[in-house]
Parts: sequence; structure tokens; C-alpha cells
Amino acid sequence: MKITGKKLFRNGFGQLTIPLIAIALLAVFNLIRDPGFFSIGIAHNSDGNAVLSGNIISIINGASELAILAIGMTLVTAACGGQDISVGAAAAIAGSVFVKVLKSASSINGGTVLLAFLLSCIVAMLFGAFNGTLVAVFKIQPMIATLILYTCGRSIAYWINGGATPTISNPILSAIGGFIPGIPLPTPVIIVVVMAILFKLLFHFTSLELFTQSVGINGAAARLNGINPMFIKLLSFVLLGACVSAAGCIGVSRLGLINHETLLLDVEMDAILAVAIGGNSLGGGRFKIIGSILGAYIIQTLTITLYAMKVSSTDVKAYKAIVIVLLVVIGSPVVKQRFTKFVRRLSENRKKVSAKGAE
Repeated sequence: MKITGKKLFRNGFGQLTIPLIAIALLAVFNLIRDPGFFSIGIAHNSDGNAVLSGNIISIINGASELAILAIGMTLVTAACGGQDISVGAAAAIAGSVFVKVLKSASSINGGTVLLAFLLSCIVAMLFGAFNGTLVAVFKIQPMIATLILYTCGRSIAYWINGGATPTISNPILSAIGGFIPGIPLPTPVIIVVVMAILFKLLFHFTSLELFTQSVGINGAAARLNGINPMFIKLLSFVLLGACVSAAGCIGVSRLGLINHETLLLDVEMDAILAVAIGGNSLGGGRFKIIGSILGAYIIQTLTITLYAMKVSSTDVKAYKAIVIVLLVVIGSPVVKQRFTKFVRRLSENRKKVSAKGAE
């Protein structure tokens, strides 16, 4: 479908305007700085398989866990008008369960890996249900409710494996965290696509998207229309738990070990920013999953760009913060409202000029 300027700026800012503009600006900046920044080549990995390489591949691959978490965070934000700050700690728990099951098995095969993932998913969804209960039943603000798991989650992950950081080496896990033999695209990127399709199908065949937006906009009105706000909020946290499990298992498969202290450390802040940059309101209501995924890729593109410019790792966060603050401010309701008025004024002036010319 062709996207015209009129559609993009209809009624001022469209919901995807900010992420699309941010991607365009980053692309132009990198092409000016290094014309070959977005070139894609063929390389051979340690197993001798031909795989795609280049900055674009590094960006979409490196942002995979963040993109998956942003999908779930979008639902929680839309339904509850708040954010879950425990996703990094919950991912460490899911990763620890994943490793615990694999280490307990006599041999690691496809069935064992699937079982380990399903069990880690169940555990992560249970912790999500715990957070959701605090928010939906006890009416605790989401950021405060999830602060509990944020504080103790990595300690729980530490206890699951008895304080150890066990390593796991297996071709199946290497394929999950890297490349499937014969497929040049990184497996985590494929998993992101699969997750996005699953949520798209979920929204298509159910009314979850409409119910979530209704609860986020006005829970009391949604209740009067037969929607159960408590259930929708609880479900959003449970679905986030599934995303947390997928991200944690990918992180473990990349490293070949579980380190409860560093696995997806500080990812919760990036997940919240991805939702905001994606044009979604942090106060709840209307949302677009694709916007949050684009937000994750914008954050990763910015990170890769800064590293390419030889910015030290200690300074990267400061530069990212400056750029992200600008993006969030530009996408704020105040700026959107003023821009909308400006666009309407220009449109009215153009019509007046055209009317005078016709006379």
C-alpha cells in the first residue's frame, strides 16, 4: 500500500510518523558519514556456513530481544497506562529455568529444547500473572507493582541454578542464538518475525486489540460495554511473560550460558523507550505493535551508529539519552497538538489562496 504524505500527516502526526522520520534521519546521517554503512555482504561463520553480514544485519539481529519485549510491553502499556520494569529480571528467571531443564536432561535434542522453552514460558507467564494481579486486582500502579520483581528477580534466577553460571553447548542452541545451517538470516530475526505474525493473527481472529485499547482509554466505559478490564490487564501481563521467555531463551542461546546478573541488563528502559518512540501513548489506549518494533530497531541503529563513530561504551548511553529525549519530546502530545494546528492552518490558508485565485 502506498503511503502518501497526506496519509502520513493526516490530522497532524500519524502514529508511525515519529519512528519513520527517526529511521529516515538516521539512514541519511549514516549514508553521509559512511556511504557503505548499509551494505550487506556474505561471510562465513565459525561453522563454515555462508551468512549475511553488515551493519543492517547487526542492527536487526542485535535488537531481536528488545523487539520481542517491546511487543509485550506495548500491550501492558496500552491496557494499564503504565510499564513493567521487571522484564529484564523476569527474562533472567526464564533463562535460568531454560538452562536448568537442559542441564537436568540426559541429552539435549529438539524435544528437550522445546520442553525447556515451554517450562520457562510457563514460569515467566506465572510471574507475569503475579504482576498483573497486583495491577488489575489490587489497583497498584504498574511501575510500583513490578518494582518487586525488578528488585528480587535476578536473585531468584541466581537461586534456580544454585548460584552457578552453567554453560550449555549444543548445535541446536547455537542455531537458535546464531544461524540455522543453510539459512543466511540470523535465527533471532526470524523469531521476531514469527512473534509479530502470531500477535497479528491473535489480533485478527480475536477482539483483544479493541478490548485492550478500550480498557486503556476508559476502563469504566469499557466495563459498561461488557468488557472485563481486570481480565484484559491480567492477560496483557501474561502475554508479556511469553515475550519475556522468548527473549530470555534467545539471550541464553546467544551466550551459551546463563549469567543472572548481566542477561538483558537494563533492557526494561529500552523496551519502554521503544514503545514511546514507536508513537504509542505511555498513558494507555491506542497502540501499534509495528511502531514498537521500529522503536527497538531505532534504538539499536543509534547504538551501532555511535559505536561506528568510535564513541566509547561509557559515553554511548549519554548520547543515546540526548537523541531519545529529543524524539520523545517531538512525539509528545503538546508538540503533536501544536503541529496539528500548524498543518490545519496551512491547509486553510492554501484553500483561501486557491479560492481567491479562482475568483
